[in-house]
Amino acid sequence: MEDWDSYSAALKERGKELAALHPEVVKGFSALSRGAATTKHLDAKTREFIALAVAVTTRCEGCIDAHVRKARAAGATKEELAEAMGVAIALNAGAALTYSLHVLDAMDGVGG
Repeated sequence: MEDWDSYSAALKERGKELAALHPEVVKGFSALSRGAATTKHLDAKTREFIALAVAVTTRCEGCIDAHVRKARAAGATKEELAEAMGVAIALNAGAALTYSLHVLDAMDGVGG
């Protein structure tokens, strides 16, 4: 298991290094993140559930760290997170099923 506090601290330090090396890309990412966090129709907790489902499907540990912290701050419970992750699990399985159909298509199209 990860030591999430140490992991988060290390990411922040490396992020500072990247910001010094390429400030424009970090500014752009920050602007995009602020824009995505500014919504009129979704509450903060719902946005974090979406972010965590995407983080799981894209396998982004830094995203998981950041958005669990934000979800907790927004009042998310472990039970709610488990339900949201159930959606991510189902979507990953659905994607694998869909891409498996491409394998069948390829098999049918290879060598006639």
